[in-house]
Amino acid sequence: MKRSTLPAVKIFGKRPTIDPACKINWTYLPYYNGGSLMTRTLPVLGAFLFDLDGTLIDSKLDLVTSVNAMLRQMGRAELATEVVASFIGHGAPQLIASALGPEATADQRRTGLTLFMTHYQQHKLDATRPYPGVIEALDSLSGFPMSVLSNKPAAMSIEILQGLGLAKYFRSICGGDSFEKKKPDPTGALAILQELGVPPAQAAMVGDSEVDAQTARNAGMLAVAVNYGFGVHDRTAHPADLYLDSLTGLLALTRNHLP
Repeated sequence: MKRSTLPAVKIFGKRPTIDPACKINWTYLPYYNGGSLMTRTLPVLGAFLFDLDGTLIDSKLDLVTSVNAMLRQMGRAELATEVVASFIGHGAPQLIASALGPEATADQRRTGLTLFMTHYQQHKLDATRPYPGVIEALDSLSGFPMSVLSNKPAAMSIEILQGLGLAKYFRSICGGDSFEKKKPDPTGALAILQELGVPPAQAAMVGDSEVDAQTARNAGMLAVAVNYGFGVHDRTAHPADLYLDSLTGLLALTRNHLP
């Protein structure tokens, strides 16, 4: 495991050590299982893993602006905000591939990714802010182990959370380059939970997209979805166990009753 030099924040390495029991449990989980517990009796939770974009922070405008800046530099037409937003959630390479379209060459995708990352690095905090209720929720949950699992690069995720004053709440901040595979693969979630010392059945994955719901299913965690954000979420195909209008509703899950 590699560690960041930034205080109180850790970045996991490419090949995390996962408890053998977790590997066994993962083997028998139905991958991309669309099923849902959907019960009114939920376990008392001891840890929370959060998605970043669309869950903790409203970063849509900065992401869309950077994608369209890339498109202009490549002599292409800009895309509508909601079109670009629908591409977010699978990491920057997939975002750029979707924005350029299926006819783009590998060289064009590489160029587009470089242009996008350069622009976004300089403008990632122009309009990005925490969603309402996020700071209050994190304050209330500060006694519980919490981590971030995003498909955004880890270093950039840390910079954004530090810039917004949110990094202090998390035991670790992991990105799409922290593990061998991105969400919805459960490798990252299971490695983080092992580090936190909490079994998957007593932890929740909180996010705004079906990628996060799938991650929870694949890792054997509770799937919590927020009713805001901008990630694509087919709730019929990938239902969550609980939907919240605000992250402040998470505190009830530490007391074994629903809000």
